[in-house]
Amino acid sequence: MNEPEPIPKWLEWARQIQSLGQTGLAFASNDYEVERNKKMLKLAAEITSVYTNLEEKKIADVMMQQPGYATPKIDVRSAVVKDNTILMVHETTDKLWALPGGWADVGDIPSEVAVRETKEESGYDVEVTKVVGVFDANRSGRPLEFFHAFKIIFLCNLIGGEAKTSSETLDVKFQPFATLPPLSQNRTNMKHINEIMGHVKDPVRPTYFD
Repeated sequence: MNEPEPIPKWLEWARQIQSLGQTGLAFASNDYEVERNKKMLKLAAEITSVYTNLEEKKIADVMMQQPGYATPKIDVRSAVVKDNTILMVHETTDKLWALPGGWADVGDIPSEVAVRETKEESGYDVEVTKVVGVFDANRSGRPLEFFHAFKIIFLCNLIGGEAKTSSETLDVKFQPFATLPPLSQNRTNMKHINEIMGHVKDPVRPTYFD
């Protein structure tokens, strides 16, 4: 498997500028502060547009989809292991494979996100047994997502259900650890897989964290 690509410096800078502009706009107390922070957001969009060839206006719109104090998003994933295989879903977006999971919503309990997303994306029912790790998602995968995110991976037991695809998945399979298909690096990479295997081999292994 290929090693995750390092975060480009331009993306680090653009994220920081966007975060400062978004937070500053949320707390702006006069027209001058509003305009100053809007300029920062425009600058972040310009930087991203130059390096990605994406339309600047669309990038600017994405940057302001979640106004207010800028905080990381939370990605929750389920590690369901059976007979030296692991449950994987074939993503519709990039046609690559990942652990079932997705973004947590406001009000969600993290472990319940793992159960719900696994059911929705794979058709299987699971119960959460432990936290494998809490990862800085922007530093352990292919850094294409603009917003900063943390990733929580839960180890889960299979308790029922059957393989079933969804609008987000093309296929559902228990894949052998030794012959995993091409991974959707932003969602699942070998750092995550290796940590999961470590927890399967050692049930008292401590939770990993960045």
